Amino acid sequence: MHANHLLLEEPIRMATILEPSKASFFPAMTKIVGTLGSRSRSVDVISGCLTAGMSVARFDFSLGDPEYHQKTLENLRAAVKATKKLCAVMLDTIGPELQVVNKTEKSISLQEDGIVVLTPDQGQEASSDVLPINFSGLSKAVKKGDTIFMGQYLFTGSETTSVWLEVDDVRGQDVVCVIKNTATLSGSLFTLHASQVRIDLPTLSDKDKEVISTWGVKNKIDFFSLSYTRHAEDVREAREFLSKLGDLSQTQIFAKIENVEGLNHFDEILQEADGIILSRGNLGIDLPPEKVFLFQKAAVYKCNMAGKPAVVTRVVDSMTGNLRPTRAEATDVANAVLDGTDAILLGAETLRGLYPIETISIVGKICAEAEKVFNQDLYFKKTVKYVGEPMTHLESIASTAVRAAIKVKASAIICFTSSGRAARLIAKYRPTMPVLSVVIPRLKTNQLRWSFSGAFEARQSLIVRGLFPMLADPRHAAESTNATNESVLKVALDHGKASGVIKSHDRIVICQKVGDASVIKIIELED
Repeated sequence: MHANHLLLEEPIRMATILEPSKASFFPAMTKIVGTLGSRSRSVDVISGCLTAGMSVARFDFSLGDPEYHQKTLENLRAAVKATKKLCAVMLDTIGPELQVVNKTEKSISLQEDGIVVLTPDQGQEASSDVLPINFSGLSKAVKKGDTIFMGQYLFTGSETTSVWLEVDDVRGQDVVCVIKNTATLSGSLFTLHASQVRIDLPTLSDKDKEVISTWGVKNKIDFFSLSYTRHAEDVREAREFLSKLGDLSQTQIFAKIENVEGLNHFDEILQEADGIILSRGNLGIDLPPEKVFLFQKAAVYKCNMAGKPAVVTRVVDSMTGNLRPTRAEATDVANAVLDGTDAILLGAETLRGLYPIETISIVGKICAEAEKVFNQDLYFKKTVKYVGEPMTHLESIASTAVRAAIKVKASAIICFTSSGRAARLIAKYRPTMPVLSVVIPRLKTNQLRWSFSGAFEARQSLIVRGLFPMLADPRHAAESTNATNESVLKVALDHGKASGVIKSHDRIVICQKVGDASVIKIIELED
């Protein structure tokens, strides 16, 4: 292989760089997960976020109680109705997160070279000298010379709001630390992270279990983000817990990789999880900074080959307070897309940032530009080679549909699916055109009542790059004849036309099951 094959295959012409970006119905193929909170919970702002391109809403239970999140979720549902844009719900647990408890909420200033004591005695008031924490095992876990990071939003790069400490001495359950930078901590809760130290707390805490079995079940959450996943066993336990909760047996589990321990077991975790969130905030503290990019590239590649969504976090921190990202951040988002990321997750930027809607819009634009130069050809060959031979029936259909669509320059691939699996497999080969997955609801009964499946499957594709779901009318589900398929196809094509993805004289690739056979058709639209 020549070295120059690694470059972009076509030279990028100046004209395309200087031409303004064209807006389209799909802001980008890459998906955007937005965290909803103090600045983004009104119906108006959420509607703006959906229109700007958010397709998954994340509810972070580190902050706010279930009632608070319920109100936000009700507003999200109203916004979905108003904008007619589908949106999935992700619940994010607290997990074994170490926290400093600052009950008075007074700001605490720490001076470089000073001394501060971390104590499990929560009866003490937080001050510049003593910080009470929610974990009594810290003194057993750390030793002299270890590094501890602390702040409301961990080490974003603005080092006046977070602090790093070096362990100097352990006295009983107290840990005495030297302060390494001057900072002011504000708020009621700061996160604590002991670099490369094993914290002996369960991945799913009792509080997490309570939130899932009440709030999660009540709202039939689509995605569950498992904070601080360290072993495949963590995912198995979470899955067992969810499957006992009837309504959540279909909920997908995304393992959040945030420390070196999770990295060491990455391959086994990926096998068990439905998707991976690369939590670069915490990883950037646990890993030397120069290793973060390498982990991102390796992990995203593995997710891509497994056909499981990869989500990258902490991309435009500076937009929490600014209308524009830094050049480095904009480049970082584009590189994540070129690496093969499925979705970008925004945290503080949408949760408490001043510009939630603008942030989503700008991230979407950057993703769309990067997608134009994504080397689909090379990616396709890599994936086919990785899957190897003999291919399963479904893999071969999916890869053939994508190859055909690229050869005939189709403007979209339409896939009929009931479980959503076929459409996800097509998206795994990263076609350059959108995949419209028409989820045909299946009628199922538990002897007491009839219900349609399909809504979960449709919403869960909202985190997969290039996959855009539509739910077919359940009335068509009962009789799956050719006539019904034709009428459902017409609805799908009309949807594509209305959204500007499909125009007359376009070619469309259609992938559907007819009887026991899977069929790939290429159609050309008349006027």
